[in-house]
Amino acid sequence: QVQLVESGGGTVQAGGSLKLSCTAPGRTFSRLAMAWFRQAPGKEREFVAAIKWTGSDTAYTQSVQGRFVVFRDNAKNTAYLQMNSLKPEDTAVYYCAADYFTYGPAVVYDYWGQGTQVTVSS
Repeated sequence: QVQLVESGGGTVQAGGSLKLSCTAPGRTFSRLAMAWFRQAPGKEREFVAAIKWTGSDTAYTQSVQGRFVVFRDNAKNTAYLQMNSLKPEDTAVYYCAADYFTYGPAVVYDYWGQGTQVTVSS
């Protein structure tokens, strides 16, 4: 079982930035692909970004391309989502997800964090 602990959500004005963190305690982090999803009120959960276990590959949904950056620090067992130039439409609960040796937007990730609220005011 993989436990994912998220932090870093909050409220920010449009154009601002936030950085989300997702920590997975234990010795297996370097084998986990990490991903971020979000769910806005009344909408289905959608893929945002993912990073391979090696950190060598990343993927983004088109709406955040060029504004969000996903990266990881395997020494700290932590993945990050740096969100810049935030827009009101980015408002959602953001979830961290993980799975072993499988990566990409179409993956059905096995492990999920509790979610953290991101609110962008106009």
